[in-house]
Amino acid sequence: QVQLVESGGGLVQAGDSLRVSCAASAGTFSLYSMGWFRQAPGQEREFVAGISRSGYVDYADFVKGRFTISRDSAKNTVYLQMNSLKSEDTAVYYCAAVLSVRLGTLPSDYPYWGQGTQVTVSS
Repeated sequence: QVQLVESGGGLVQAGDSLRVSCAASAGTFSLYSMGWFRQAPGQEREFVAGISRSGYVDYADFVKGRFTISRDSAKNTVYLQMNSLKSEDTAVYYCAAVLSVRLGTLPSDYPYWGQGTQVTVSS
């Protein structure tokens, strides 16, 4: 079982950049595919970006060209670099993990979750 801890959220202005991180406890981090999801108040949790254990990446259409996901296996950490932030990006951002080569885009694809980090973008 892997434990995930997100960090790096905060309050920024529209157009700013922010990087959130997710540290994993598992020594077998390299075997996990990782995803970032977000959930705004009153909204369902939605896929933002994912990176498979082989390095394949996928993004939701609404973040393509603005967000970049990456992973550092030496640090057991996955990052989400967010540029050109918009007010509609305001949400709690969650890191998720699955012990699989497959990269899913549904919350149900991931059995392990962090506690979330709040990102607020003021317009």
